[in-house]
Amino acid sequence: MIDFAGTVKKIDPDLLCFDKLKTLQVNLGNRCNLCCKHCHVQASPSGKKIMTRDVMQEIICFLKGHQGVTADITGGCPELNPDFRFFIESVCHVCEKVMVRTNLSILVDEGMEWVSRWYRDHNVVVIGSLPCYTKDNVDTQRGKGVFDKSILAIKMLNEIGYGKDDGPELNLVYNPGGYYLPAPQKQLEANYKTRLFEDHGIIFNNLFTITNAPIGRFRLMLEKDGKLDNYMRLLVDNFNDKAVSNLMCRTLLSIDYKGFVYNCDFNQAMGLGVMDENGQNIRIDNIDRVLREGMVIVAGDHCFSCTAGSGSSCCGALDTDET
Repeated sequence: MIDFAGTVKKIDPDLLCFDKLKTLQVNLGNRCNLCCKHCHVQASPSGKKIMTRDVMQEIICFLKGHQGVTADITGGCPELNPDFRFFIESVCHVCEKVMVRTNLSILVDEGMEWVSRWYRDHNVVVIGSLPCYTKDNVDTQRGKGVFDKSILAIKMLNEIGYGKDDGPELNLVYNPGGYYLPAPQKQLEANYKTRLFEDHGIIFNNLFTITNAPIGRFRLMLEKDGKLDNYMRLLVDNFNDKAVSNLMCRTLLSIDYKGFVYNCDFNQAMGLGVMDENGQNIRIDNIDRVLREGMVIVAGDHCFSCTAGSGSSCCGALDTDET
């Protein structure tokens, strides 16, 4: 297997160095109402990794001292953290832009109907996971009935203004249902908008395409089907050097439920933390020293998923010439 770090260094060694913090991605834990086949954090209703309010307070303190940083809240299902409401309200007071990644279906579960309007009232950007615009594909990947619940959730969001040009932002996320790369983002977004409006009368702002990283449950699927080597070869053979300069890990840091720091959510899922000079995993309470000094990004073979084809990030494709 070709070494990812070595491949990038041949282009420009500085591209493996952290640039400037623009986004702090916070993973509130691995509890979720779903148990998706592709989930890289292996979230489920029995997830035990739950961020406490004490760790949240540390993150809020950090954000207060770093104006202009976008807060990107994820999980699991972030809405199922017991202190979710406290955290989002606190972050909204200190960050100009707050994004929450939701599986959509949670918004129509019993007792959660208030969340959509609460998001709107706090001007939260909603990023909803909808891995396809057809029922069979979504239910196969996420569970029976999830597609219908997701469509109902989007309709509810549309009714309160989400997805409209003058309303709060609603973006959807696509990831492949099999062992292949996403289609070009612009083309797929057009298909999504046409099908979802014609079939269900719903709208949204942008579609983000994300390549499945060969980790977590998706890796287990690859191994079970004997497809891991083929998939890794697919990623390597489709390496796109134009995507490298836009890698999300150059401007994003990921925080886990204990407050430890990672270069991205994929690294977090693999336990590949940002280390200090003594080999200790850095926490949010001492991250400033690293930001001042700069850091070399922790990379592995799974990083080829972010540079394959049009490139991939939590906010979609990276090579705008191919999207």
